Amino acid sequence: MKKMQNDMQLPNVVSQDKWNSARKELLAKEKAFTKARDSLSAERRRLPMVEVNKEYVFEGPHGKTSLLDLFEGRPQLIVQHFMFDPNWEAGCPACSLATDNIGHLSHLYARNTSLAMISRAPLPKLQRYKERMGWNIPWYSSFDSDFNYDFHVTLDEAVAPIEYNYLTKDELVQKGVPVDSGESMEVPGFSTFVRDGERIFHTYTTYARGTDMLIGTFNYLDLTALGRQEDWEQPSGRSDGNGKTWLRRHDEYEHAFESKACCHSKEEEL
Repeated sequence: MKKMQNDMQLPNVVSQDKWNSARKELLAKEKAFTKARDSLSAERRRLPMVEVNKEYVFEGPHGKTSLLDLFEGRPQLIVQHFMFDPNWEAGCPACSLATDNIGHLSHLYARNTSLAMISRAPLPKLQRYKERMGWNIPWYSSFDSDFNYDFHVTLDEAVAPIEYNYLTKDELVQKGVPVDSGESMEVPGFSTFVRDGERIFHTYTTYARGTDMLIGTFNYLDLTALGRQEDWEQPSGRSDGNGKTWLRRHDEYEHAFESKACCHSKEEEL
């Protein structure tokens, strides 16, 4: 391994022929992974679904809004569960990264699919942060709703039994995830829904590392020799800190690195 000036390890230097041979070996594995991913996606599409019978009401820019309204007349809906506690003044940096990577919604609309973000913070806070970030994605407040609790993205034992990433509180504690502090906790996730007329069905929810595939920044970095440069990656020795300590909101990178407390550091363990 070759070292950079800052002692970060680089890959070995080889001839073009040896590189071509190694690349072809990896390509065969990449093709197998792509086929396995296609098979997994097909299995995901075959999951059974659950009818949503509760009448959720959200606060949107045009007043009270139902879950059905979020479809905007399309048959499918994707929801980003964006971490924004009512007491925070800004949204979670990691969720902000995910939103930055969503792209132009017209491509989803072309496939009859709507997308919206839902957070517990009051609507005025969401609107101010949305303007700051320069987003045009529909965003709704679930402040007076059970929605976050029912979909296990706000963990508060005083409201509902704790469950995250399909693990109970005891299972999460055994894994070292800090969910027993006695305070409510916001966690990330994405959920998908389909409707048949006015009947709504929940088809899928993914949490934690399950959202990685939706974040283009990570996928781009995964193509590079240095990767994401986080402490859990292999080969080791390329990290500059624990977890995602490097991550900032996109308008904060010019500032000195500061500790950000809104996203827990146990994400990789979930």
